[in-house]
Amino acid sequence: MTTGTPEPPKGTTALARREARLAYGLLAPTLISVALVVVLPLLAIFWISFKPIGLADLRPPAPVAREQVRGEGEDLRVEYRLRNSSQEEVITGVVLTDVLPDGVMPSGDLPPECALDGQVLTCRIDEMAGGYNERLIVPLAGAGDPDTLEDAAEATEPTVTGSANSILTNTTFTLENFARVFDGDEFWGVLGVTLFYTVFGTIGALLVGLFAALLLNKSFRGQGILRGLYLFPYVAPVIAVAFSWLILFDPFSGSANALLVQMGVTDEAINFFGDRPLALVMVTVFEIWRYFPLSFLFILARMQSIDSDMYEAADMDGASPFQQFWYLSMPQLLGILSVLFLLRFIWTFNKFDDIFLLTGGNAGTRTLTVNVYEQAFAVSNIGAGAAVAVVVFCCLVLFSIFFFSFMSREEGL
Repeated sequence: MTTGTPEPPKGTTALARREARLAYGLLAPTLISVALVVVLPLLAIFWISFKPIGLADLRPPAPVAREQVRGEGEDLRVEYRLRNSSQEEVITGVVLTDVLPDGVMPSGDLPPECALDGQVLTCRIDEMAGGYNERLIVPLAGAGDPDTLEDAAEATEPTVTGSANSILTNTTFTLENFARVFDGDEFWGVLGVTLFYTVFGTIGALLVGLFAALLLNKSFRGQGILRGLYLFPYVAPVIAVAFSWLILFDPFSGSANALLVQMGVTDEAINFFGDRPLALVMVTVFEIWRYFPLSFLFILARMQSIDSDMYEAADMDGASPFQQFWYLSMPQLLGILSVLFLLRFIWTFNKFDDIFLLTGGNAGTRTLTVNVYEQAFAVSNIGAGAAVAVVVFCCLVLFSIFFFSFMSREEGL
């Protein structure tokens, strides 16, 4: 029996600890970048969603001073226009300070709020109510050319200070934004449109991509050129392809309507992007057409990595092409199809630009992301827009949890 110093458990040696510290050090820039780019904006959205913030409230309330020199000679005067940048919040302790140039002095009584100490003019205003807009007039006098005096008086900029309660940073919270989001049947209609657009757009893009990959998985002349053409919808600028579709399906001058009328399919032009529910179907078809190349690219790459010996053996055993696809190809493609479904579902659920360019959210195509834009900018309610964004985030988190739990259960089987 031999005795000796037992080896330390794996991962607890000095070298292992140094390697762990090095690994964390190398990951630190990435973690910090993710925190700055992803986590902090996400926390800001959650914060804003519980506050009654309008578009104008993003800039905190502050006193604003504007100086103007008017008149000439004995009527020379300086006017300070003071206003509150907020229409609701009160600003307290407002102090305006301006330094009069040498040779320029007040020629009459100062406003009751103002006092002069040497060449320093100080005006104290106890409180500025919401929407405050007043003027302080100080008459001036001085020796020399009037134009020179005017230029000298305008040479110095006044400074104004004050304190106010900012809706953005205070600790006042409310659930009004979420109550507004879930009020009535509008939200559930928008959610239904979003789910229809997302589910059918995602599944359609995967199916069309799978079909295209099956077509181009064989070697033939011109294969590379055709593969490049298949990628055109995905790499083309979204503005260009969206307006191309609008022109193509225009009810007055579109080629599609002209062709349908000439063929006798319809007696009058069809407003593809203006009628319900056709507009929703059209934007979903556009989603499928635009993003199937991504699925096609990944599925084709996975297909070409499958060992061809299996297909040769199956062919010798008399398996039909459909049986080879279903029993040989599909099990090999389930992994990449699952990843593509997850990514495309999340991206389509968050999609905004396609629908906004095609319909602007009209004709029954208003999704949650379009609703975020309308609440935040069209209605100028940033808080309600952030609340809708939080709902979008929660929906995607629930979907991800369900997806991964389902995938884990399938893998366990």
